[in-house]
Order: sequence, then structure tokens, then C-alpha cells
Amino acid sequence: MPLDWSRYWHSGDRPLEAMHAHFERHVYHRHSHESYSFGVTETGAQSFRCRGGSYTSATGMVMAFNPDDPHDGHATDGLGFTYRMVHIGPDLVGDVLADRAGRTEGLPLFAEPVIDDALVARHLHALHTALVGGAPALRRDELLTATVAAVSRRAATTTPRAGSRTSGEDTTRVAGLARRLIHDTCLEDVNADDLAAATGRTRYAVYRAFRSAYGMAPSDYQRQLRLRAARRLITRGHPLSDVAARTGFADQSHLTRWFVRYYGITPGGYRLALTDDA
Repeated sequence: MPLDWSRYWHSGDRPLEAMHAHFERHVYHRHSHESYSFGVTETGAQSFRCRGGSYTSATGMVMAFNPDDPHDGHATDGLGFTYRMVHIGPDLVGDVLADRAGRTEGLPLFAEPVIDDALVARHLHALHTALVGGAPALRRDELLTATVAAVSRRAATTTPRAGSRTSGEDTTRVAGLARRLIHDTCLEDVNADDLAAATGRTRYAVYRAFRSAYGMAPSDYQRQLRLRAARRLITRGHPLSDVAARTGFADQSHLTRWFVRYYGITPGGYRLALTDDA
């Protein structure tokens, strides 16, 4: 029998979350997060695909995902892996770096999703332990600043300025129009013809442009938005059956299956983590 387990911690007042998990059979569906996601592999190894490449994070290595960085994940072998993950909102990362530098800086951009850096791994482990272990707020803030500074200084560049891309303008425009429609109607039954009509391109052209720009199919992106909406409703205390109905899932079991595939925890477990934090 597999010994898969996961525990989630959620801040009540900031875009800051933490997860501690061990997976042997669980397989993450391709997804992304609105936040920066930094993880340290404690034991075993996790393999995943990100930005068209295949990567493995073994014991002691760090994973660094930019916001909206599509990736999946599974155990590299039958022994599974244990890891700690911290999700930090972009605004919070920017505030931490600006406060530390005394001036506004560009947000960090991580070119490689796997970092072999023992110092960064120690910082992440200490921050995660403080978050889930109930450390005083001041200690959490100190470790958050130290961790964001360390990972940014040792493994990141800054975000390119707007307008720096000189190619693929039409692809970017088509993908952007499709993304806007999906955002505006994410809880409605939008189809490929609707995306084609909104962009003036064929259904396949829209699909190809969207995959090129955002690293996932439009349907996966729509499902992800629905799951994010479900998380918000769960945070507000809505019953899970009501959450499923309001976010476009067939029923509660349908919501649960996809919630676990994206976040590694059931909707009920996520709600319990919120209750425990409160």
C-alpha cells in the first residue's frame, strides 16, 4: 500500500501557503500557480516536465517555478519522494525585495526550474518549518525575507521589460485574446468555436498559439481557473457540493478528482487546513 500523505498550511492575511507531502503513486496533472512556488526535496526524487524540458529534483535540490509556469510531477521511482513547497504571491515577493533593497526592483525570473544549491535549500526548509510549525509572526517575516533574498540573488534574473519581445507578435495577440475570453467566461460553457470567433483565427490556430504562449491547452487553463475559483469559495466557507456546482464541475467527486490532481490535497483537506490556521 502506498503511504501518500499531504499537509497544507494557508496564511489568513497574505498570499502565502505551504505544503508538506510524500507521494509514491500520486501524479500531478499539468498545472500552474498564480504564485511563485519554491520547493525542496527532502527524500527521494520527483520528475516533472516544465517549459518543454524534463527535470528531476533529487534529495536536497530546490524547485523554482515562476507564476503561471506549467508543470506536472510524479515520483521518479517506486520509493516515492517527500518535499516541502512554499507558494508566495508575486506582490509579496516584490514587497520583500523592495523593502530589503530600499527601492523598487523587477520581479525575479527563474530560468531553470531545478536548482542545486544547499544554502537556498536550508533557507526554504527553515521558512517552511516556521510556517507550518506556528513560529511567531516576526520569525516568519525574517525567514521569508531571508529566503526570498537568497533564492533571488543566487538563482534568478529580473523580469524583462515590457515590449522586449520582437517576434511572435500575432501568436501573442491571439493567445491574449483567447485568454481574456476564458477569464471573462471561465464558469460558462465556452467552446473552441467561441475562441476562434473572438480571435479571428481557426480553432487549431488558437490552440497552437495558446499552447505556445502559456504552455497548456485552453481547456486546461479554463479548468485551472475554475479550481482557483473553487479554492476561493472554499476559503469563504461554502459547502463543497455548492462549490462544485458554482465552478463548473459535474459534482463534488468530479471537483475532488481534479483538485487532488492539481494541488495534492482534497477540497475537504484544504478546508480543514484553513480551519486549523484560523
